[in-house]
Amino acid sequence: MTTLRRALAAEALGGAFLLMAVVGSGIMAERLSGGNVALALLANTIATAAALIVLITICGPVSGAHFNPVVSLVFWLKGALPGARALAYVAAQMAGAIFGVWLAHLMFGEPIFQLSTRLRGGLGLEASEFVAAFGLIGVILGTVRYRPDMTAAAVGLYIAAAYWFTASTSFANPAVTLARALSDTFAGIAPVSAPAFIVSQTLGALAAWAVFEWLFKEAGTCPTPP
Repeated sequence: MTTLRRALAAEALGGAFLLMAVVGSGIMAERLSGGNVALALLANTIATAAALIVLITICGPVSGAHFNPVVSLVFWLKGALPGARALAYVAAQMAGAIFGVWLAHLMFGEPIFQLSTRLRGGLGLEASEFVAAFGLIGVILGTVRYRPDMTAAAVGLYIAAAYWFTASTSFANPAVTLARALSDTFAGIAPVSAPAFIVSQTLGALAAWAVFEWLFKEAGTCPTPP
C-alpha cells in the first residue's frame, strides 16, 4: 500500500507541475511577447518540454511517470498495470492537473477558478490530437523497449516538436485537456471543445497500441511500473 500511495503521489505531483509549466508559461509568454503569438508559443513549448523531461526523470522510478490517462490505459491493455491501479492513476493525474492549473493562476494573480472561452474545434484539430497521441504512445513504447534511459528526453522532444507540427499544439493528454478547460488563458480550451479532443486522444492511443505492439512484437517485454 505504501508503494501505491507513493506512486499516486508521484502521478499527482507530476501532473500538477506539468500543468503549472503549461499554463504558467503560457501566461508569462503572453504577457511578455508583445502580441507575438509565435514567440509566445515557442516559450510555452520550451517550458513544457523541459518540465516533462525533468518530471519523467524524477517520477519514473516511483510511478512510471505516466501523467496521462491514455498512457495508463495502454499500460493496462499491455497487462503491465492492474485495472484498479490504472483507475487510481487516472484519478491522481486528473486531480494533480487541476490543482496545477489553480496554482498557476494563483502565482500569476489570475482568478483561481475559471472556465476557458478559447474554442478549439474542427476536423483538423481533432485529427491533430489523434496524431499527437498516436505519436506519443509510439515514442513511449519504443523507448521503454529499446532505450528506457532515453524515455524522458524522447517524450520531451516529441512534445516540443508536436507543439509545432500539429494544428492543435499537441495536448495529447485527457488530464491536460480537462485541466486546461479550467483556464481562460493562453493555454486554455473551451469546455465545449474538450470532449472531441479527449475522444481523439483516446482513439489515437488505442491505434498506437495496436500498431506498435505489432511493430515491436519480437522485442522484449515492457517493464511493469513499481
